[in-house]
Amino acid sequence: MRFPTHLLTISLLFLLLNACHFQEKKTVKPQQEVKVTRVATGNTLEISGLREQINLLTQVRLIGTDAAPRRQTPFGYRAQQRLQELIDDKPVMLEFDVQREDKYDRTLAYVWQNDVLLNEQLIKEGHALFVARSPNHKYDLRLERAQHFARIMGKGIWNPEKPMRFTPAEYRRRFR
Repeated sequence: MRFPTHLLTISLLFLLLNACHFQEKKTVKPQQEVKVTRVATGNTLEISGLREQINLLTQVRLIGTDAAPRRQTPFGYRAQQRLQELIDDKPVMLEFDVQREDKYDRTLAYVWQNDVLLNEQLIKEGHALFVARSPNHKYDLRLERAQHFARIMGKGIWNPEKPMRFTPAEYRRRFR
Protein backbone atom coordinates (compact mmCIF):
# COMPACT_ATOMS: atom_id res chain seq x y z
CA MET A 1 0.00 0.00 0.00
CA ARG A 2 1.33 3.36 -1.02
CA PHE A 3 1.03 6.48 1.18
CA PRO A 4 -0.68 9.39 -0.67
CA THR A 5 1.74 12.22 -1.47
CA HIS A 6 -0.50 15.01 -0.22
CA LEU A 7 -0.82 13.31 3.19
CA LEU A 8 2.94 12.93 3.36
CA THR A 9 3.36 16.64 2.59
CA ILE A 10 0.79 17.64 5.20
CA SER A 11 2.46 15.38 7.77
CA LEU A 12 5.86 16.91 7.09
CA LEU A 13 4.46 20.45 7.35
CA PHE A 14 2.78 19.56 10.63
CA LEU A 15 6.06 18.18 12.02
CA LEU A 16 7.94 21.27 10.86
CA LEU A 17 5.41 23.62 12.49
CA ASN A 18 5.55 21.62 15.70
CA ALA A 19 9.34 21.80 15.69
CA CYS A 20 9.23 25.59 15.21
CA HIS A 21 6.70 25.95 18.02
CA PHE A 22 8.86 23.81 20.31
CA GLN A 23 11.94 25.92 19.50
CA GLU A 24 9.99 29.09 20.30
CA LYS A 25 9.05 27.77 23.75
CA LYS A 26 12.66 26.83 24.49
CA THR A 27 13.80 30.44 24.08
CA VAL A 28 11.62 31.58 27.00
CA LYS A 29 13.91 31.73 30.02
CA PRO A 30 12.54 29.82 33.01
CA GLN A 31 15.36 31.40 35.06
CA GLN A 32 17.12 34.74 35.06
CA GLU A 33 20.06 36.07 37.05
CA VAL A 34 19.52 39.52 38.56
CA LYS A 35 21.11 41.97 40.98
CA VAL A 36 19.04 42.89 44.02
CA THR A 37 18.92 46.64 44.66
CA ARG A 38 16.99 46.43 47.94
CA VAL A 39 15.32 43.94 50.26
CA ALA A 40 11.94 45.60 50.82
CA THR A 41 10.48 43.04 53.26
CA GLY A 42 11.08 39.48 54.36
CA ASN A 43 9.52 38.18 51.15
CA THR A 44 9.84 41.05 48.65
CA LEU A 45 12.91 42.21 46.75
CA GLU A 46 13.50 45.15 44.44
CA ILE A 47 15.62 44.47 41.38
CA SER A 48 16.51 46.44 38.28
CA GLY A 49 16.83 45.34 34.69
CA LEU A 50 14.21 42.58 34.61
CA ARG A 51 11.77 44.33 32.30
CA GLU A 52 12.19 46.30 29.08
CA GLN A 53 13.65 49.41 30.71
CA ILE A 54 16.96 48.55 32.31
CA ASN A 55 16.64 51.22 35.05
CA LEU A 56 13.08 50.32 35.98
CA LEU A 57 12.77 48.85 39.46
CA THR A 58 10.72 45.68 39.71
CA GLN A 59 9.33 44.18 42.88
CA VAL A 60 9.79 40.42 43.19
CA ARG A 61 7.64 38.45 45.61
CA LEU A 62 9.01 35.12 46.84
CA ILE A 63 6.50 32.44 45.84
CA GLY A 64 5.04 30.36 48.65
CA THR A 65 6.15 32.64 51.49
CA ASP A 66 4.34 35.05 53.76
CA ALA A 67 6.65 37.03 56.03
CA ALA A 68 5.54 39.45 58.68
CA PRO A 69 5.30 43.09 57.61
CA ARG A 70 8.10 45.28 58.99
CA ARG A 71 5.80 46.91 61.55
CA GLN A 72 4.92 43.49 63.04
CA THR A 73 7.83 43.64 65.45
CA PRO A 74 10.17 41.93 65.87
CA PHE A 75 9.28 39.31 63.25
CA GLY A 76 9.06 41.56 60.20
CA TYR A 77 12.40 43.20 60.86
CA ARG A 78 14.11 39.85 61.50
CA ALA A 79 12.74 38.36 58.27
CA GLN A 80 13.92 41.34 56.25
CA GLN A 81 17.37 41.28 57.88
CA ARG A 82 17.76 37.53 57.32
CA LEU A 83 16.84 37.79 53.64
CA GLN A 84 19.38 40.63 53.30
CA GLU A 85 22.04 38.44 54.94
CA LEU A 86 21.25 35.51 52.66
CA ILE A 87 21.54 37.67 49.54
CA ASP A 88 24.70 39.46 50.78
CA ASP A 89 24.88 41.83 47.76
CA LYS A 90 25.41 38.90 45.38
CA PRO A 91 23.34 38.20 42.25
CA VAL A 92 20.41 35.83 42.62
CA MET A 93 18.66 33.56 40.14
CA LEU A 94 14.93 34.00 39.65
CA GLU A 95 12.96 30.91 38.67
CA PHE A 96 9.45 31.40 37.40
CA ASP A 97 6.40 29.17 37.66
CA VAL A 98 3.03 29.23 35.90
CA GLN A 99 1.91 32.71 36.99
CA ARG A 100 4.65 35.35 36.67
CA GLU A 101 2.86 38.36 38.20
CA ASP A 102 0.36 38.97 40.97
CA LYS A 103 -2.51 41.47 41.06
CA TYR A 104 -0.12 44.14 42.43
CA ASP A 105 2.19 43.79 39.36
CA ARG A 106 4.93 42.15 41.43
CA THR A 107 6.97 39.49 39.69
CA LEU A 108 6.48 36.09 41.35
CA ALA A 109 9.58 33.93 41.59
CA TYR A 110 11.55 31.31 43.41
CA VAL A 111 14.84 32.95 44.37
CA TRP A 112 18.04 30.90 44.26
CA GLN A 113 21.58 31.64 45.32
CA ASN A 114 24.31 29.03 45.03
CA ASP A 115 21.85 26.12 44.85
CA VAL A 116 19.96 27.37 47.94
CA LEU A 117 16.28 28.12 47.48
CA LEU A 118 15.91 31.27 49.57
CA ASN A 119 12.12 30.89 49.78
CA GLU A 120 12.67 27.54 51.49
CA GLN A 121 15.52 28.78 53.68
CA LEU A 122 13.44 31.62 55.16
CA ILE A 123 10.62 29.20 56.00
CA LYS A 124 13.00 26.58 57.40
CA GLU A 125 14.56 29.16 59.73
CA GLY A 126 11.13 30.32 60.93
CA HIS A 127 11.19 33.77 59.30
CA ALA A 128 8.20 33.17 57.04
CA LEU A 129 5.13 30.98 56.70
CA PHE A 130 4.47 28.66 53.80
CA VAL A 131 1.36 29.69 51.89
CA ALA A 132 0.37 27.75 48.78
CA ARG A 133 -0.87 30.06 46.04
CA SER A 134 -2.49 28.64 42.96
CA PRO A 135 -1.36 28.07 40.22
CA ASN A 136 2.29 28.18 41.40
CA HIS A 137 2.96 24.85 43.08
CA LYS A 138 6.37 23.75 41.78
CA TYR A 139 8.07 23.61 45.19
CA ASP A 140 5.07 23.37 47.54
CA LEU A 141 6.19 20.06 49.04
CA ARG A 142 9.69 21.42 49.80
CA LEU A 143 8.28 24.58 51.35
CA GLU A 144 5.73 22.65 53.41
CA ARG A 145 8.43 20.33 54.73
CA ALA A 146 10.58 23.34 55.64
CA GLN A 147 7.69 24.75 57.68
CA HIS A 148 7.16 21.43 59.49
CA PHE A 149 10.87 21.43 60.36
CA ALA A 150 10.74 25.01 61.71
CA ARG A 151 7.65 24.25 63.81
CA ILE A 152 9.12 21.07 65.30
CA MET A 153 12.41 22.80 66.06
CA GLY A 154 10.70 25.92 67.48
CA LYS A 155 12.58 28.27 65.16
CA GLY A 156 11.82 31.97 64.70
CA ILE A 157 8.08 32.61 64.63
CA TRP A 158 7.52 29.10 66.05
CA ASN A 159 9.56 29.74 69.23
CA PRO A 160 7.25 28.45 72.00
CA GLU A 161 8.46 31.14 74.44
CA LYS A 162 7.92 34.09 72.05
CA PRO A 163 5.67 32.92 69.22
CA MET A 164 4.15 35.16 66.60
CA ARG A 165 0.59 35.85 67.79
CA PHE A 166 -0.98 36.72 64.42
CA THR A 167 -0.14 35.33 61.00
CA PRO A 168 1.12 38.07 58.66
CA ALA A 169 -2.22 38.02 56.80
CA GLU A 170 -4.18 38.38 60.07
CA TYR A 171 -1.90 41.19 61.21
CA ARG A 172 -2.36 43.11 57.95
CA ARG A 173 -6.17 42.75 58.21
CA ARG A 174 -6.33 43.84 61.86
CA PHE A 175 -3.83 46.69 61.81
CA ARG A 176 -4.20 48.46 58.47
